[in-house]
Amino acid sequence: MIIVLDTNVLVSGMINPHGTPGRIIDLLSAGAIEVAIDDRIFAEYSNVLERPRFKLNFPDFERISILEFIRFNGIHAKTSVVVTDLPDKGDIPFLEIALSLEVPLVTGNLKHFPKNKIHNCRIISPADFINHFGGLK
Repeated sequence: MIIVLDTNVLVSGMINPHGTPGRIIDLLSAGAIEVAIDDRIFAEYSNVLERPRFKLNFPDFERISILEFIRFNGIHAKTSVVVTDLPDKGDIPFLEIALSLEVPLVTGNLKHFPKNKIHNCRIISPADFINHFGGLK
């Protein structure tokens, strides 16, 4: 299964590997799910994980290893949809890729994706994702 993974879920999974976002990272690392990215999404992942507070809390190896895994194993996509109107403009690439590939977007910030702005995209929380798809093989 392919998903678009919001940065907040990636970071939360690294902060608490035993929580629900951590389970999603486990599924990703095990190859049970694949994450769709484009250059904008990958740049955001990289920029966020390079912030001083994350550099202090995560060893370089851990940050680099997840980024390299995503770079080499992620589904590199191009958008075929243009989105212009979201509360947080930084979320636009995530929605565009999810819409373009017709895959779910997993985010901890559901309020950033109002129903009247997401077209036909399936936006789901980490808990809902695990509840519905967590048993993937």
